[in-house]
Amino acid sequence: MRDGIQLSLMIGPIVPLPAPKAVMDALTSVEVTTDDDNPTGFQLTFGLPNRSPLHTLFLLTGGAPALFMRVIVVVTVGGVPTVLVDGVITNHQVAPGSDASHSSLVIMGEDLTVLMNQQDFSGFPFPAAPAEGRVALLLAKYSVLGLVPLIVPSVLVDVPIPTGGIPHQQGTDLAYIRDLADKVGYVFYLEPGPKPGVNIAYWGPRVKVGVPQPALNVDFDAHTNVESLTFAFDAQRNRIPTVFLYNEQTKAVIMIPIPPITPLNPPLGLIPPPPTSLGDFTPVSSELSKYSPARAIMIGLAKASGWVDAVTGQGTLDVVRYGRVLRPRQLVGVRGVGPAYDGLHYVTKVTHKITLDSYTQTFGLSRNGLLSTVPAVMPS
Repeated sequence: MRDGIQLSLMIGPIVPLPAPKAVMDALTSVEVTTDDDNPTGFQLTFGLPNRSPLHTLFLLTGGAPALFMRVIVVVTVGGVPTVLVDGVITNHQVAPGSDASHSSLVIMGEDLTVLMNQQDFSGFPFPAAPAEGRVALLLAKYSVLGLVPLIVPSVLVDVPIPTGGIPHQQGTDLAYIRDLADKVGYVFYLEPGPKPGVNIAYWGPRVKVGVPQPALNVDFDAHTNVESLTFAFDAQRNRIPTVFLYNEQTKAVIMIPIPPITPLNPPLGLIPPPPTSLGDFTPVSSELSKYSPARAIMIGLAKASGWVDAVTGQGTLDVVRYGRVLRPRQLVGVRGVGPAYDGLHYVTKVTHKITLDSYTQTFGLSRNGLLSTVPAVMPS
């Protein structure tokens, strides 16, 4: 690896162990993608001799995914370790190499949420348990895998009375947890780390506040740390979301516009684009009468944040020049692209591409307006 960067790989069933030197020597590239709305995926590529015992190992699986073969990828930049992914193998392929004596083994996988999506537990009862309690009980099953729950109670904690009905699980654990999150305007994902073998299972609102990461510098002479960065502005995305409430007593439908700016979704841009239309954001059209006005508005506030991200960016950086690993689901500063796009942005997606002689990241950014709301951003 390049100076200042160290790659560590742990692999094994349930409790992974450091990969032996022969495996690390055969590893030619690593790719890890973390998306704000999707599970983290990874791909490991090995160059193997045709007589390698790994070929026999994967033939014994009959081509089926080795779901309990756990993989942890850790990268250390400047002495600071970062867990990129903690997941399991879902697929593998063996392809012939460029010469007659070597092949290429490609291992693909996803984070540990794939294990939460294997068994349908529909019908399991949760008497007198609010959504937060149900999520905690479901996540407790996976504590052996190192999942640490981080559950943020919703604004309105609804405790169902057993005499009025007992909620039952619908679908797999992952599907049910995500459904419960969606009903209160929350998100659910696994954040690997801070130590190998530990994952934070986050169930709560999408947060776009916090201490920003060091700035991405464009056209800053010796301080430039971004290879490419482009922005796009789409004013059509800024619609005013509305919630339609049905009143059982009056049989009337009430339309409530939802403001997109909230404490968890502050204005990162000083000038938002003018709204182009009203957007219909009815949580569940067939169950309007089951939502109280406060709960429906809460869901609308959480979902409305994605409707006003009219500014989007795509870029690539070299980690050595940046000096650290750019993390998704956090804020980052941008400098040197002009007053319209300078300032703070939210990192929506990061793809790590690691080879023997390079470590680059492609990333996606978003913001809800033009011009910076802060006078300066943290330099790199």
